Amino acid sequence: MSIRINPSVLNCDFMRIGEELDRIADADRAHIDVMDNHFVPNLTFGPSMVEQMARRSPIPLDAHLMITDADRHAVAFAEAGAESVTFHLEAAQAPVRLARELRKAGAQVGVALRPATPVEPLLDILGEFDMVLVMTVEPGFGGQSFLDSMLPKIRRVREAISAANLELSVQVDGGIKRETIGRAAEAGADVFVAGSAVYSVDDAAAEIAALRRLAAEHSH
Repeated sequence: MSIRINPSVLNCDFMRIGEELDRIADADRAHIDVMDNHFVPNLTFGPSMVEQMARRSPIPLDAHLMITDADRHAVAFAEAGAESVTFHLEAAQAPVRLARELRKAGAQVGVALRPATPVEPLLDILGEFDMVLVMTVEPGFGGQSFLDSMLPKIRRVREAISAANLELSVQVDGGIKRETIGRAAEAGADVFVAGSAVYSVDDAAAEIAALRRLAAEHSH
């Protein structure tokens, strides 16, 4: 499994978003948390802001849509230039159709699960996706602590992907830092969203490198 580090811009200085994107140029993708103040109690970016970031960013965008009515709004983020678009299973009426629409719009497709959402409804449709995002905090705000109770879920997702003989990434988002990334990698994650861990240090590139190394040491 190739390890990918996708820093979340949720923890950056929004007044200097261009330079903040440049700080993470060594990462694999910039993780863009899209929140609508309905699905989660926070409000961030719409498609036009994502489009501006896609034009400016030195690395591709990984858009995580924490929005209700994903069926109606998700494709706009693919059209805005996000390389990968992840919607929440809880927010989609027709996840298979939406996955195919996103792919037609040129994006890779991820599906996300909140901590309390079981893996089982996904198992028969795993082949429609490029990535499963297991939330390791309740979505909505940066800086929360990693939920170790999600490790068995990461393991179940990875085992289901292997059993179906599929090639999917398993992304984790929430509380990822040097102290927790090894446990998530050991459980089967290979894409790691780190927000405050990267943006709270002076040398973001060194932190990205350290996280990548620790994840690689623990991955199978």
